[in-house]
Amino acid sequence: MKNRITSILFCIFLVLFMLTFCIGLPIYCRFLYYIQIKTLNLESATGWSYDTIKTAYDEVLNYLTLPGMPFGTGKLKYSESGAAHFADCKVLFDLNLGLMLSSAAVLVVIIILNALKITEPVTFAGRKPYFWSAIIAVSIPVVLGIIVAIDFDSAFTVFHSIFFPGKDNWIFNPHTDEIIKVMPQRFFMNCAIVIGAGLIAFSSALIAADLIISLKNTSKRR
Repeated sequence: MKNRITSILFCIFLVLFMLTFCIGLPIYCRFLYYIQIKTLNLESATGWSYDTIKTAYDEVLNYLTLPGMPFGTGKLKYSESGAAHFADCKVLFDLNLGLMLSSAAVLVVIIILNALKITEPVTFAGRKPYFWSAIIAVSIPVVLGIIVAIDFDSAFTVFHSIFFPGKDNWIFNPHTDEIIKVMPQRFFMNCAIVIGAGLIAFSSALIAADLIISLKNTSKRR
């Protein structure tokens, strides 16, 4: 039985999964940061060793991604205000993980229903639901990329104003919160690039799959 509502839900939750999955790439793929310790010349810029920088980053990420971990920055100094900001970040990290897992669960349920022929996906303008999910998802990095390219500093400020309303503890003093010295603005820009590249790659694969399947079906009908 064809079900338009199920197909629409599949589109929505696929976009949500793609977005949260790609946001998770720079979070859970720590090697992407380790590489940047060298490429951003953080050792020479800070005077700290590779191990000191890596340990500080790992302690912060352990706190943000693992349950029950205390906050710490290795040998680097931090303030109560800085620790409070990372506590706010942890809420967002947990939310992203929760949305990724829950959206994945919904997608699995819908795929099982389709496999059992309980429901059947509906095409929109001759395209499968995942094609439109990919179109929506790929437009996100394109639009945000244009905004960031115009003025990254302003975009960075607006981002924090949206996700940390009424707070300014995200503006770190490098003398009291030394972690900011090893997490420069260029690092966050690179994280945004990884997220955008992930969305573009994910979306491109889905669009290509739909086009290939469509061409094969057209050839069979001839």
